[in-house]
Amino acid sequence: MGSRVDLHIHTTASDGTDSPQELVRNLREAGINIFAVTDHDTIRGAMAVKCLVPSGMGFIQGIEFSCRTDSGEKCHILGLNYDENNADFREALRTGDDLRHQKFHRRIDLLRSQFGITFTHEEIAALLATPSVGKPHLANMLVSKGLAKSRQEAITKFIDKCRTGTDRIAAGLAVRAILSSGGIPVWAHPLGGEGERELTQDRFTAALGELMALGLEGLECWYSKYPAEKCEWLVSQAERKGLLISGGSDYHGTNKSIPLGRLNADDIEIDSEKLTILGRVRT
Repeated sequence: MGSRVDLHIHTTASDGTDSPQELVRNLREAGINIFAVTDHDTIRGAMAVKCLVPSGMGFIQGIEFSCRTDSGEKCHILGLNYDENNADFREALRTGDDLRHQKFHRRIDLLRSQFGITFTHEEIAALLATPSVGKPHLANMLVSKGLAKSRQEAITKFIDKCRTGTDRIAAGLAVRAILSSGGIPVWAHPLGGEGERELTQDRFTAALGELMALGLEGLECWYSKYPAEKCEWLVSQAERKGLLISGGSDYHGTNKSIPLGRLNADDIEIDSEKLTILGRVRT
């Protein structure tokens, strides 16, 4: 058995609960030797962790872009091993950040118009102080205001009913920016993430074709919410298409019940040699 690996992790820079320092400590306790920090639409977490990684651990700087294909399919694209100073990459970051903030303000407006929920200037300022403000942060605020008993209830009862329209960057922009920066674009949880309806094989195949035409190079085949059988099916698709195989837990600390290093729902330990993407990244 090779190293323990987790190439999909979030910190407090987006919607995780581990600070960079806490994450490094938890990774060491979990025995994970190679990992990537992939916060939503921001590299702040990755850059902070980069300065904290002790010798003996392999670190890959990452990001998770919230995207939409030209045909309208929502998807998440991981960028691994990028050059953060690349101009195209910085432009994609700015675009993603702008769209995220526009989405936030639309949600605030819709919560007021649809449900009569208002926020003080101080509450809005506190939310906007979050580097990559999103649905979980807003849900936690609704819980603190006594409007829901849990974050998931707040999301289901209020936030998901506030339709914000097109608010994701084009998948082509994300893929091109990652490639331009020397990174590897990977389709994250390609059959759907937590809380999302699973893609049918037809929709998966169509979206995969679109993304590969844009330059997609990898597929997150091993994922914490997928049974091993489903992961193996994704591996077969990646091998058939000549794509790199990646794997990650989608760890969010206490915001999700997913432990570090879990790469399938059956909790089967995955040998790092199965993740062919490791042959292309620097750690």
